[in-house]
This record gives sequence, structure tokens and C-alpha cells, in this order.
Amino acid sequence: MSQDHIPSQEQQPLEPIPSPDEMPPSQETDAQESETQDAANDGQEAKEEEKKKRPGAFGADLFAWLQALTFALVLLLVVFTFFGRLIGVNGHSMDPTLNHQDMLFLQSIAYEPKQGDVVVLHKDFGDITYPIVKRVIAVGGQTVEINYNTSTVYVDGQPLDEPYILEPMVPPDGVYNQSTYWEVPEGSIFVMGDNRNNSSDSRDSRLGPVDEDYVLGRAICTVLPFQHISLVK
Repeated sequence: MSQDHIPSQEQQPLEPIPSPDEMPPSQETDAQESETQDAANDGQEAKEEEKKKRPGAFGADLFAWLQALTFALVLLLVVFTFFGRLIGVNGHSMDPTLNHQDMLFLQSIAYEPKQGDVVVLHKDFGDITYPIVKRVIAVGGQTVEINYNTSTVYVDGQPLDEPYILEPMVPPDGVYNQSTYWEVPEGSIFVMGDNRNNSSDSRDSRLGPVDEDYVLGRAICTVLPFQHISLVK
């Protein structure tokens, strides 16, 4: 009786694992990049963990913001208290130079009115009980004369060049607007609106030349609305 011969299986030798020095350049580079990325991730995680553990981090940031906001508010308060103020234009007496509801920044200290300045003053007369915006035509010691036939204003006998007025002047109505000649006392100013035919101003005998004490300040610039931002001239 014969027996089948089963050949023995020969054991295959294992391939040796190459050492780092024996690794191909591409594999070595990939390994280094992987290690670098792992280190970076570990560092980021450590920073995040440190930030979470740091006590009062949110409170410190909030305190810094509150400090900055408080400083800004105090600075604005100082500026508007000691150097200027904001005030709105009420009406159309300064068209086209200024518009109704424009917001003006005023120089309110160390200011001496000068001819040609646009000023804000507050002196009640007639039905006017609020601050008004007008242009200084003459100051103390000067004379003002108006010729409505030629729409000309004379100061100390010299005609003014007034490209800023809206339209030629017409004689105003009313018993309070009949004068055409004024002498401005020292310490006072004579004011008119640029929209001469729609302005209550020093031509009205109830107001006349205005003592400088009633002047709130000189209009420096328009700050609102944004499309009207400009220097006042």
C-alpha cells in the first residue's frame, strides 16, 4: 500500500525592516513632515488648554474694552465742554450755504467774531426763541447800509462781494424792517442770513445789532448728515 508524499512547505524569510538611515528619501521626508505636524498640533492644543485654564481671561478683555470706551467718552466730553459744541440748523435762512437740520460743530471758546464768519447766537425776539445761524456782516464800530434797488450791502461805505447769497434782495415787509442804515456799537455784530428774503436778522428792529455775549460760537464745519460734511465758508 502506497502512501501519498506530502511535500513540506518551505518557510519564506521575513523582509528586514529598514532603519531610518536606510529609508528612501521620500519616506524619510514624509515621516519628518508628519512629526512636524504632530508637534504643531500638540503646541496649538497646549495653547488652547492654557487659555481655557487661565483665570479671568474674558473679564480682562472686557475690562480693556470698557477702559477704551470710557477714555473716548471722556475725551469727547472735554472737547465739547471746553473747545466746541454741536448744534442743529433750524430753518432755511442760511440757504444755500447750510441746510435745514444740518448739524454744526462750533468753536465756542477763544473766539472773537469777524466779518464774514457764520455764527450761532441765541437772543429771543419776535417769535424766535431758539438759537439762530447767521453770517456776520459787520462788527463793532462799523456802519451798514442796504440798497435794495441794487441788492447791495455797504459796510463803511464799501460794497460787499457776496457770492454766497441765495438770490437778490427785495425790500422786506413789516414795520420792524424799514431801516436801511445802522451803526454797530462796540462789542456788537450785525448779522444777516444768506437767504436774505427768508431771514429774520439784524434788519429786524427787535433784534438789531447783537451783543457778542449772545454768540454761542462760530460754525466750523457740518458734521451731519454725512453727505453734507464740509467746512463752513
